[in-house]
Amino acid sequence: MQYFFETERGVKVFKAWALIRSALTVGLVAASAPTTGLRAETTSVLIPRFVSLKSSPANLRIGPGVDYSVEWVYMRPGIPLEIYQQFGNWRRVRDWSGASGWIYAPLLSGRRTAVIAPWSKGNVALRKKAKFDGPVISWLEPAVEVKLRGCDGQWCSVALSSMSGFIKQFDLWGAYPGEVF
Repeated sequence: MQYFFETERGVKVFKAWALIRSALTVGLVAASAPTTGLRAETTSVLIPRFVSLKSSPANLRIGPGVDYSVEWVYMRPGIPLEIYQQFGNWRRVRDWSGASGWIYAPLLSGRRTAVIAPWSKGNVALRKKAKFDGPVISWLEPAVEVKLRGCDGQWCSVALSSMSGFIKQFDLWGAYPGEVF
């Protein structure tokens, strides 16, 4: 492309081309902006992360505020949720079934819970020791909720009702693979 023009017409063509390029650039920048009008916030707490529902009932809304309609109502505390976005005092979460929406942050707890392999077609072993050959205490059905006591990156110590034991970490929705806590 020439930057020096000998005629007045050439200058007009150059200005028109520059205007078109500017409009395209502005269009591309605008298209890459979030369509919700929300911007990500920085936080010292990692996102994504798992939490649990502190109180119930709790409304899962389609947007971050009480002016948005309710998509779902959680009726039981302790449900594990994954936070993957935040806006002010609102957290965008998803549950193990894939339902997602916005929930008011004070309704959430840092206490960790998990769900037994909701994707599994068979039962999962609750073991006495964190070993593949550890004695089986019980067989747990998929989607059973457990309290997480801690994970070492491969096994998680869990509790439910009157029993506790260990479950392979990849058999839980509520702890990331390799996560230690």
